[in-house]
Amino acid sequence: MTRHFVPPFPDRGPGPVPVWRGFVGERARTLVYGWSERAFREPHLIRNVLGYRVHIPLEPESVQRVLLDNAANYEKPKLVKRLLAPVIGSGLLSSDGGLWREQRRIVAASFTPPAVDALVPVFVDVAERAASGWTQGTRDVAREATAATMRIISDALFSGDERLTSDEAMAHIAAALAGVSEARLQVLLNLPMIPVSVRGYRGRRGQIYLRRTLTELVRERLAGGAPDDFVTRMIHALRERFPADEAIELAVDNAATFYLAGHETTANAVTWALYLLSEQPELQDKAARQAIEALSSGVDAALPERLPLLRMIVEESLRLYPSAPRFDREAVAPDCLGGHDVRPGDLVSVWPWLLHRHRQLWDDPDTFDHTRFAPEARKGRHRFQYIPFGGGPRMCVGARFAMAEGLTILAVWLARHRFSPLPGHRVQLSGAVTLRPAGGMPLALSRRE
Repeated sequence: MTRHFVPPFPDRGPGPVPVWRGFVGERARTLVYGWSERAFREPHLIRNVLGYRVHIPLEPESVQRVLLDNAANYEKPKLVKRLLAPVIGSGLLSSDGGLWREQRRIVAASFTPPAVDALVPVFVDVAERAASGWTQGTRDVAREATAATMRIISDALFSGDERLTSDEAMAHIAAALAGVSEARLQVLLNLPMIPVSVRGYRGRRGQIYLRRTLTELVRERLAGGAPDDFVTRMIHALRERFPADEAIELAVDNAATFYLAGHETTANAVTWALYLLSEQPELQDKAARQAIEALSSGVDAALPERLPLLRMIVEESLRLYPSAPRFDREAVAPDCLGGHDVRPGDLVSVWPWLLHRHRQLWDDPDTFDHTRFAPEARKGRHRFQYIPFGGGPRMCVGARFAMAEGLTILAVWLARHRFSPLPGHRVQLSGAVTLRPAGGMPLALSRRE
């Protein structure tokens, strides 16, 4: 049913690349570029990056200590907070301590199982509308997935505000994410975050557009007559706990966080899953048959649960191409990880990209094999060797939303269309924040009978 298939990944040399390579050329544009073969074999790496001591734990037990067992000792790094401040301020993703706990409690209510289950018809409706106009030929499924997930976030959390789904919005958001790589070096060197390239200027304009648009939306909701949706409920909850000006700022911060994280990561997951299925036509047909049967049983909360094969495929896709291939912490107090002393102020960089392909944790790790996620294959696997949504108390609050959304979009699209590789197109990775295909993902489409 499946053939042996090793999907593309960046070349690996025998040893680590110089640190400076992380700030110029392809390494600056593509977060996962430049890793050596050693990184996929060693249990722990330590690097010095412009004076910062960086630990890279590659044993699940060490990752568990950082994210769960001693999570209070590992905060969001000050560098990361400064880097993300122009986009998401002090929202849930970039805050710590009491501020993080208050915001987590507020937003978690919108992502409970019943709340997510109620949104399945929205997922189906958006996916069907997106695919209704497709004809046989070539289509960039990365762009289609981004447009669909932006629409879903707009409909599900922001009552369908058109300012969040326009072509202008898509262009600005893509530019804002691409501009982060330039700012990384400025933050590390403690320099002013001033754009110095065309990409940097476009990124800054994108950040300004996003913040201005969401500030307008928040203030309109405060003026009265607002729909009872995620952002309105969040605004009122924040106003009950924080001073008025701070509540407005936090509302914009979190609106930006969930708008960006809510569409970008799921769009990438859908894109990579479609690519992998395009290379496995028999498996794709089997997943399509399951999707057709699941949809014929009704559009209800149980729809994602009727897609076990597709879930395995998506989970393997997220193993090979985690939407967020890296996240960082900063040690507050001394600790020990895998026998290595961690000092206060040390950075700890957790890499799903490395963990998910590590040779000590997976058999034939670079090969696509969805059966890794069959129920019987999961037994005995450490829960922190596979962390596409993070782990511990800071695990992505929208994980259930993202998985249900991704499964539903894929089910609708596979039920209607067959996806095939585009002859001559070379798939490459890109992205300084999330992991996306460089230049999009053009696939050949044909109508499924």
